[in-house]
Amino acid sequence: RLSELFQPGQDSLIIYSFMYSSEMAEPCAMCTAMLDGLNGTARHAAQRVNLVVVAKSPLRRIRAFARERGWGHLRLLSSAGNTYNRDYHGEALDGAQWPALNVFVRRGHQVYHFYNSELLFAPAEAGQAPRHVDLLWPLWHLFDLTLEGRGTDWNPELSYRS
Repeated sequence: RLSELFQPGQDSLIIYSFMYSSEMAEPCAMCTAMLDGLNGTARHAAQRVNLVVVAKSPLRRIRAFARERGWGHLRLLSSAGNTYNRDYHGEALDGAQWPALNVFVRRGHQVYHFYNSELLFAPAEAGQAPRHVDLLWPLWHLFDLTLEGRGTDWNPELSYRS
């Protein structure tokens, strides 16, 4: 239950929908790169907010991948047995996964949906890549500082070889 994800004294809950369903052979490389950075921020964020990453895979599979990546600070959950992804814009009707960021707020004993990264569904301007969870991902900010900008055809690797 969403209400069980709130720690005492923290009334904001941020949930990132990680594109890694049971039907996917490997997780989304973009999500993975973003979560690599968020893992380092998670301990700081936990001082003020509840931060959770959810994927529609069995928890043991999510945790095995997290160990491979060195993600020791992300709170990982499985949505394999519920409708969270579909309910909160992390999954299409055909089961395709979408990266979504949702924020919930607790007021007393009630939990309210406060924010969703809806820019995913807005058309990108010509020459621009779609933007929706960019505020969480410092890599895009680095690219935005360069003359060439972020471009539209770059994708991170799941594994880099030396």
